[in-house]
Amino acid sequence: MLRLGVDVGGTFTDLVLYETESQTLAIEKIPSSLNNQAEGVLAGMARMGIKANRLERMVHGTTVATNTVLELTGARVAVVTTAGHKDVLVVGRGNRTALYNIKAPPSKPLIPRSLCFEVDERLRADGTVIRNLDEKQVAAIADHLAAENVDAVAVCFLHSYINPEHELRCAQILQRKLPNCVIVTSAEVLPEYREYERFSTTVLNAYIAPAMRRYLHKLQTQLHKDGLQTKLEIMTSNGGSLPASRIHAIPVLTMLSGPAAGVIAAVHVGKITNHPNLITCDIGGTSSDVCLIHDSEFAMTTDGHVGALPVKVRQIDIHTIAVGGGSIASSTDSGFLTVGPRSAGSKPGPACYGRGGILPTITDANVVLGLLSADRPLGKEIHLDPQAARDAVGRLAQKVGLGVEEMAQGIIRIATISLASAIKEVSIMSGQDPRQFALLPCGGAGPLQAVDVAAELGMNTVLVPPLPGNFSALGLLVSDARRDYVKTRISSTQSTEIDTVRNLLNELALQGHEEFDAAGFDKAGRIFSATLDMRYSGQSFELPVAVNFDVTSIEKIEQAFEDMYVSRYGAKSQSSMEIVSYRVVAWSISAKPKLPGINPEERSLAAALSGHRPVYVNAAAIRTPIYNRDLLPPESTLEGPLLVEEEGSTTVVPEGWTVELDLVGCLILRQRQGRK
Repeated sequence: MLRLGVDVGGTFTDLVLYETESQTLAIEKIPSSLNNQAEGVLAGMARMGIKANRLERMVHGTTVATNTVLELTGARVAVVTTAGHKDVLVVGRGNRTALYNIKAPPSKPLIPRSLCFEVDERLRADGTVIRNLDEKQVAAIADHLAAENVDAVAVCFLHSYINPEHELRCAQILQRKLPNCVIVTSAEVLPEYREYERFSTTVLNAYIAPAMRRYLHKLQTQLHKDGLQTKLEIMTSNGGSLPASRIHAIPVLTMLSGPAAGVIAAVHVGKITNHPNLITCDIGGTSSDVCLIHDSEFAMTTDGHVGALPVKVRQIDIHTIAVGGGSIASSTDSGFLTVGPRSAGSKPGPACYGRGGILPTITDANVVLGLLSADRPLGKEIHLDPQAARDAVGRLAQKVGLGVEEMAQGIIRIATISLASAIKEVSIMSGQDPRQFALLPCGGAGPLQAVDVAAELGMNTVLVPPLPGNFSALGLLVSDARRDYVKTRISSTQSTEIDTVRNLLNELALQGHEEFDAAGFDKAGRIFSATLDMRYSGQSFELPVAVNFDVTSIEKIEQAFEDMYVSRYGAKSQSSMEIVSYRVVAWSISAKPKLPGINPEERSLAAALSGHRPVYVNAAAIRTPIYNRDLLPPESTLEGPLLVEEEGSTTVVPEGWTVELDLVGCLILRQRQGRK
């Protein structure tokens, strides 16, 4: 049987196919079809000769949700909220968008004020009713919305996280009156306190829901027409997958779908190769994502953003910047060189793609420097044009007053600084020294820039995993089904009974069992963990404290919080402690594909050496050996400068660095001792 992982990026769609009987992996890369991502998915399957009826598992990472928000192409959405609170989305948190600009305009909400409607209803903070829902008013709003031709409605009432009855009843009335609209409630999307973040996340969910539903319907219809018997799974931002039917209801869970898969694959490879401390650097065609992995664990956050909009769903703590292979280099009126955030995308793409692009990109710079070979077509259909790359970079070089190769190296240098700065955000800013970690580059452009980034940060080890150009697609295959549950119930630990804590956690775990039962997941492979969001009285933000479901006393919970607080901040407070939210994570563990490994008898250095070509360093051409990664023998150390080529990626090993292929199939690059 076959298992398939498909990751759609801004430039390419990557596929990884695992054959369970032979335990072999096959990969494919095809240009993304941005108007309809399903076309690229199906074209990739056709190129690989995959019959849908042979798939026992299919996991998909998609950028539909993210692109819909960033491109502002989502649904026409209305908001129904508690009377007196229609401006929550406009006011937000009132914080400055630019630290040193007191006149900086606030972020513009997705929903115009004219589409925010107030309903007479009110709950207290404990969930008790002050005013009942005015159902006639809801019905009148529904009639008005029918005339407004809205596609979706977000229902966001005060304190609905603790008592959802008014929201649910409002949604029922709206759905009856507006049968073709998507109706979502904040109690379903994010049952947590803090109105602005809950309202904003719910509105985002409504904004992207119609587009996501249309996309999944098209894809599933064609897959089932082709004979797909298993359920289609979608990667979510928390590092797990869920059935597509669940994503229909809460598509906001997929905002970091592809990047999360890359982190999951990195953890998997790190465990196999005994590298528990990694910093991932996933460089795609449009953007790059970095994440810190410590002791084989990645941090989670509920403070994510898409653009300027908060997304409070639980997600892997990934930092994204607008630097990728297609990022466009340009000069400002003052003569300063910039790289990104504009991208050439897949159409027209970089100038070297020969598809009409004329602006210089990072990919063009790599071609000019000889780091990318024109003999290896990208995605098996994009033949690189070195002269077009040279012409594009040359026009910018002439404008700035540099040589072509100097200009190309300048583009790469600026990209390197941007990537290093992103890694500092997830390491140094959280108290971690990046020099104590290995850098794991992935994405098509990751191994190209990896050593430059590592050297900028003082990192001495780079671990290039197998299939780096299709790494996120591999992560889809090693992912487990995961669901996060939360319930906000604010109380002092002094007034909280231990039975209350256990009961609330077990209620959330029961939700996980029910959802996995409905999705058909095996009971034997389920794992649950629990945490409490806690703080000292008077504080605004919380720390997550791990607890057992059968925790025996409140005192143990207090001690666990105090220990964590001291470890984080170096001191403790004499204030009373509070439990704010209860969280449960439910996993359904899946079988993991085996990495192919290396057979030394089939490889040799002589066979791996495929030739030489000039590579420019400091504007001087150096005759550089080129090795085929698929023929490199394991445990043979080579000294740079050299290039290692493979399907979908090229690894640069400069002078002063060594490279060795381990038995798992990872390239391990190390800086020679004595060099800085």
